[in-house]
Amino acid sequence: MNTKKLITCTFVGLLMLGCDNFLSVNPQGELTQEAFPITAADALQSTNGVYATLRNWHYHSGGFPILDFMSDDAHKGSNPNDGAGTQGPYENFTFTPTQDGLDRWWAGLYQGIRRANVVIEKVPAVEMDASLKNRYLGEARFLRGLYYFDLVRAFGGVPLVTSTEPALSIPRASADEIYTLVEQDLQFAIDNLPEKSAYGSTDLGRATRGAARALLAKVHLFRGNFAAAETLALQVITSNQYELEPVFTDANGKNGEHGVESVFEIGAVESESIVGNQYANTQGVRGSPNRGWGFNRPSIDLRNAFEPGDPRRSGTIIELGDVIDGITILGDASTPDVTRDADGNIIEIESYNRKVWIPGLSTDTQFGHNRRLIRFSDVLLMAAEALNENNRPQDALIHLNRVRERARQGNPDILPDITVTNKDELRDIILHERRTELALEGHRFWDLVRTGKAPEVLGPAGFIQGKHELMPIPQNEIDLSQGTLVQNDNW
Repeated sequence: MNTKKLITCTFVGLLMLGCDNFLSVNPQGELTQEAFPITAADALQSTNGVYATLRNWHYHSGGFPILDFMSDDAHKGSNPNDGAGTQGPYENFTFTPTQDGLDRWWAGLYQGIRRANVVIEKVPAVEMDASLKNRYLGEARFLRGLYYFDLVRAFGGVPLVTSTEPALSIPRASADEIYTLVEQDLQFAIDNLPEKSAYGSTDLGRATRGAARALLAKVHLFRGNFAAAETLALQVITSNQYELEPVFTDANGKNGEHGVESVFEIGAVESESIVGNQYANTQGVRGSPNRGWGFNRPSIDLRNAFEPGDPRRSGTIIELGDVIDGITILGDASTPDVTRDADGNIIEIESYNRKVWIPGLSTDTQFGHNRRLIRFSDVLLMAAEALNENNRPQDALIHLNRVRERARQGNPDILPDITVTNKDELRDIILHERRTELALEGHRFWDLVRTGKAPEVLGPAGFIQGKHELMPIPQNEIDLSQGTLVQNDNW
């Protein structure tokens, strides 16, 4: 299996924009796992290497934002023929175990786990400052927890690999066993990582105690442990480490990089190199200006989800004719401005994801987008959801309305505070707020699955209950395992 191959370790520090000593570490092509790491400098370099997976295009669900395609927020996008056979099937749930991207996603996540295991297994023997050593171990375990959380959400029980020398054939562990490891890793990270404010400017982008708490809160939401989710989310909120950006577009934009709202993000440099991030280029405006491939087209349903006057709509969706940073968005000549069904109803409008926009004049600049994996507004809404489920609706409204207050951008005539306290009604309101706040950031599909709403909302698109809650195990992994891996149900 790809997850078991020995990897010659090439570790490159690449956490954040503007830090030469992190972004410019030379590749160490001759270092092998037997000889690395042995010094404190090696320990740092190997820890930096665990972050490298975040910059791998394949980390992002195989390279394309398929989780948005699979939600009601977006269509495949690009021109009609581009990716029709490779990415289109995700939109209508006709993808198969051999579908493009699934194998890349799986392998990319296990690459990150492999690198984390090197740190977790080897760094304890390195002679160095004990507190710094524990921080490195905390970073590695945070990232291993992140990678395994992605795997278990996407594929369910997967091979549990915690050694640099795993057995040649490893069967699937149960989802519960994977979640147990994730929770243990994240708790270790909470106990050993500093808060965001403790890092200097040369360490921006590293995992923090707040990021570990936020991610563990999300894990508990997925598992229905609302009491634990509430405690962790409130600890992040009361830590006074985070705030909402005053301007919504800055929460994902250039001006907010490593800013007050960022709980955990992937730093990037505007370059098609190892320090660039192709995530935004894949979704950038296609045609004029030429900023990318144009995948992840906002849906009409998403447009209609925003309340009247909500500034987040224009902060989420780029429409043809919009002027951003002095550039008029004309779009792609090979893409219809409007697509209609057989009855003449509009089903798609050429448009783009505003949240990945980076100022500049070339496709290279799109590689400099810092993808936010966890924002403070997400934490506030997690707290609101958990509090409501724990029968504390009045407290839930505090955090929900804090998100809405920022969204209205000082306009008292829009987005009034929510006052509903009925548990069932408030649950739906919070889920809707998550949609409009976090649209096109890869959250919506998971939110629909974990809340049990997916069959109702996505059924018309082809979602089948009991099947599409999970992806199929990539067929090449099953073949390589020679029967050790068993496919998910109904695949």
